Amino acid sequence: MTVEDLSGGAGDMPAALSMGGALEEFKEVEEVKKLIADIVNIYKDEIAVELTVERMQCIFASYQEQTHLLDRYLEDLLKQLLEIVRNPDVPSRVLHLAFKLLYLITKTRGYKVIVRMMPHETSDLEPVLSLLALQKSTDHEHWETRYVLLLWLSIVCMIPFDMTRFDGHVKTDTGDGRKTVTQRIIDTGMQYLCVCDKSRDAAAYMLSKFLTRPDVKKQKLAEFFNWALLAMKTADVSTMPGTIQLVGVLTTMALLFKHGKREDLVDYANTVLEHVVVLKASVTQNTVLAKLSMKLIQRLGLTFLKAKVANWRYQRGHRSLAANLALTAPGGDAEGPSPSVGSKEGEEVVEVEEEDYDIPEEVEEVIEQLLSGLKDKDTVVRWSAAKGIGRLTGRLPQELADEVVGSIMQLFTIVETDAAWHGGCLAMAELGRRGLLLPARLGDVVPVIIKALNFDEKRGNFSVGAHVRDAACYVCWSFARAYDPDQLKPFVNDIASALVIVSIFDREVNVRRAAAAAFQENVGRQGQFPHGIDILTTCDYFAVGNRTHCYTDLSVYVAQFVDYTTVLIDHLAHVKISHWDRNIRELCAEGLHCLTARAPQYMTSEVLPWLVSKCLDMDLTMRHGAILATSAVTHALALQAWSQHKEIADLVDKDTVENIRNVIPKLHEARWFRGLGGELMKKATCCMIHKLSLAKMPFHDEPIIDIWQRLLDDCLQIIDPDIQESATVALSAFLSEYYRQADGHPKSQEQEHLMAKYLEGLTSKTQTTRIGFALAFGAMPKFMLEGRVQEVMSSLVEASRLTEKEEKWVESRRSAVKALTSLYRTEPADLSSCMADLLSATSVHTIYAALFDAMNDYTLDSRGDVGAGGSEASMTGLLQVTSTLTIAEPSLITPEISRQLFCCIVQQSVEKIDRTRAHAGQVFSQLLYHSPEIPHIPHRDDLLEIFPQSVLDSVIWIAPLSTFPLFTQLLALSTYSYSVLLGLTVSVGGLTESLVKYSAAALLDYLRHLASDREATQVFSDIVLQIFRDHQKVDRVTLPMLKMLDQLLANGCFDVFVNDDHSFPQELLALSREEIRKCGEPQKLLASINVFCGLLQFPGKVRTNTLSQLFLLLCHKYPLVSTPSL
Repeated sequence: MTVEDLSGGAGDMPAALSMGGALEEFKEVEEVKKLIADIVNIYKDEIAVELTVERMQCIFASYQEQTHLLDRYLEDLLKQLLEIVRNPDVPSRVLHLAFKLLYLITKTRGYKVIVRMMPHETSDLEPVLSLLALQKSTDHEHWETRYVLLLWLSIVCMIPFDMTRFDGHVKTDTGDGRKTVTQRIIDTGMQYLCVCDKSRDAAAYMLSKFLTRPDVKKQKLAEFFNWALLAMKTADVSTMPGTIQLVGVLTTMALLFKHGKREDLVDYANTVLEHVVVLKASVTQNTVLAKLSMKLIQRLGLTFLKAKVANWRYQRGHRSLAANLALTAPGGDAEGPSPSVGSKEGEEVVEVEEEDYDIPEEVEEVIEQLLSGLKDKDTVVRWSAAKGIGRLTGRLPQELADEVVGSIMQLFTIVETDAAWHGGCLAMAELGRRGLLLPARLGDVVPVIIKALNFDEKRGNFSVGAHVRDAACYVCWSFARAYDPDQLKPFVNDIASALVIVSIFDREVNVRRAAAAAFQENVGRQGQFPHGIDILTTCDYFAVGNRTHCYTDLSVYVAQFVDYTTVLIDHLAHVKISHWDRNIRELCAEGLHCLTARAPQYMTSEVLPWLVSKCLDMDLTMRHGAILATSAVTHALALQAWSQHKEIADLVDKDTVENIRNVIPKLHEARWFRGLGGELMKKATCCMIHKLSLAKMPFHDEPIIDIWQRLLDDCLQIIDPDIQESATVALSAFLSEYYRQADGHPKSQEQEHLMAKYLEGLTSKTQTTRIGFALAFGAMPKFMLEGRVQEVMSSLVEASRLTEKEEKWVESRRSAVKALTSLYRTEPADLSSCMADLLSATSVHTIYAALFDAMNDYTLDSRGDVGAGGSEASMTGLLQVTSTLTIAEPSLITPEISRQLFCCIVQQSVEKIDRTRAHAGQVFSQLLYHSPEIPHIPHRDDLLEIFPQSVLDSVIWIAPLSTFPLFTQLLALSTYSYSVLLGLTVSVGGLTESLVKYSAAALLDYLRHLASDREATQVFSDIVLQIFRDHQKVDRVTLPMLKMLDQLLANGCFDVFVNDDHSFPQELLALSREEIRKCGEPQKLLASINVFCGLLQFPGKVRTNTLSQLFLLLCHKYPLVSTPSL
């Protein structure tokens, strides 16, 4: 196989992985066999070896979730690889490569399956041992070899012959007898228990199998335990070697007590337990050691107890499918299986009467350790302890097992940590799925599990409890599989409601999905959940993935079923409104707003009064959530009232309305707008004003309106943009409801006061204040501007101007531009009737002049080109104003306005910032194809030819490869040539590699078509010089200009002037020399050197003057400049 074949195959990895569970067979088996056969030929080529391994990894990775598809081919693949391994003449590199491929197969299918398929003849024992003896434990490059050899040895060492038969009597050179095979195997295993790679696990597995052989355990088991206990006692867990050795010892002992017979190990169990309990107390900080200690303790507990199936356990159905079917057959036992039936079919069970079976005292210590393990800080330790509890309880008498359940129940108290709750849930799930939690206990357990489904413990600015809720869902899932429907019937409604709440309202997506899975399992297994199928088909695993969708849509769907309506509402109103996450509180308010339509009477009589009472709660999160929820519910009730042709006061009682009116004043009195949480309260109260205004609360001409107005004015001046945005949104609704007279005109006194304050704010010496009041004018209803349009427009235009003193105030200028735009964001009918002042020639000229000026905002600071935001806002404004005028009064759009409009837009469409360029392209396309047609578009027919609708539909505006070839064609149109070339200059001479590449390619491609057209080249050169003159000493343009000129000169774009005494090179030389005069910027000087070198191609005086300039630069004080001049 060639390297090209291998590299081509490796590229298929994403496609193979994307197949997921859709594979039907092992299609690459022949390719794998060929790869294996080729390793003897390619082992000297490191590239080919690497590609072979990568290809094998790619193939087997695609079967990671369907490993059973490999089974029918595994024997042939192992045989092919082991033939290479068994060949004594094979080079070591081939040997290691074969073992690496064997490891890939083992990792995919699992070592337990692979070990059973490995050859285990007597002739394999000595070669495997010899190969292992040749390996070095410090060789970290070939650890796969040692791992596979140890796994192979674990099955070879189980051959059914006494190991002494393999020992010879050959004497060594020193006269000593060599080690026996048994000792060599044990020494090899013990050697690799102290390494840090994967071979340690294989060594532990091999020793556990070998030491439990009948002939070996008599001689070596006690000796190994002595060594292991000594290692446990003397190992220093503070050092890495000590920790590694201890991990190997504990792993081996856990496997020993798993694979060995009880009668062989019970004599050692007590001593081992004493040592491991002492060790466990000192390794709590090491997760791996703690887990292995817990695993060993549970194995010791199982060793103390005889293997038996509890006669008292609850069992739903039979293990046998035939037995289950017999129950449903005619004449079958209609009563079903007895809960006391406990044996597994085909399992050897020791039948021991409970009263005659003495429980060893050590079991109490084991259970105590396991119960403490349920409270461990690490999840893996708690999970191991839970499984141990389940296994151990299955061998205990019913009375003792019930005591274990009672001990677990004690973990579910308020004084216990989240770890204890999580461990308790895992243990309950294990007991339930094993039938060890009897139905009599469900009355105590189910309420605790429902409480665990809502476990959320706040810690600072975050909380813990997601793992507890997830484990509680697992408990509900296991109960569904373990119990008959009759047993769970009393708890169905509680469990169903709790799972629905978690699946819809939980903060974490994994918990929501776990609850949805548990709900689905209960619906399928129990069949008693109210409206289970309907809810299941809508609130499935994928639907609950989007949190907003859950709160606003799924909750409304589920609430249509009466069994869940009040439960969902109560959970939001009493639990989620005080959630520690602000986003959840906001979603809670939205959810209550949506749910109001399902139970308006309940919301009015129960929920809203309770929420209002919590608006002044001492707890910040409760207070914030209650204010948001009160606002949302009030607005929703108003919508319900209007649908019934009523007012909000007709639904809500007077006391509640009065309490809502007093919320903000009392917040002021309590000074909760100051200090910690003050900004949160301000944003929440802005939301309240907004919602109450939309609800048309009957507060007109009351003192509370002045309080609201002052609060909004204060919020407009807060530095937090979120608060300013909330105040802006609230102001619009507030003014529309409380400052409008019945005839639609504003209240004169309020308008006068408001305008005076807001216009003064636009001239503030603080940028934040300017931003806030500019946003306020942008959101202000049009009726409030009656008679003040010119004054407001003038102030906004002044605020949008770029001045030297306020150069860095880009945000305030952008807000002013947005406000100017919003003046024209209304229906033409409103413009003609209410806002005629905006349609005057003076206003149109003023607004366009301001927007055109804003397009030239190229302010820079530490954040980069921050002025681009103003340019984008200006383009949006030009689109809005032009669209409105085209519909309302197209005669106001003069040819000059249209020319400037399109020139500005096309310039921005070819400049350097991707986001700005994309926005400009979209605005350009909308203007070009605007309906009705925008008047006086320069070269409109040419534009339509260059930009047909089919092209605009497919173009990617943010991609320079798509846009520059289109806009470069506008250089041939006299009206746009200057603007397009000005934008191209900045892009071609820019810094971004892809931008420079595609913009320069588009420009050079255009100029190649002008190579023989002297007149067109003359026009182009004149534009270049004009741009250079207009922007002399403007670094934003001149530095890119010099870089662009270097490319144009180097590509012969001005060769038509070489043999003529043309003025272009002379003027270019003069402009370049003037640009670098008194310049100390190295980048500009270096760029000018390249231009001067390009000008040397022009003979005569130009060349002479250019050489003089280069000689001067040769003497420059900066070596960075003088060296390139050579």
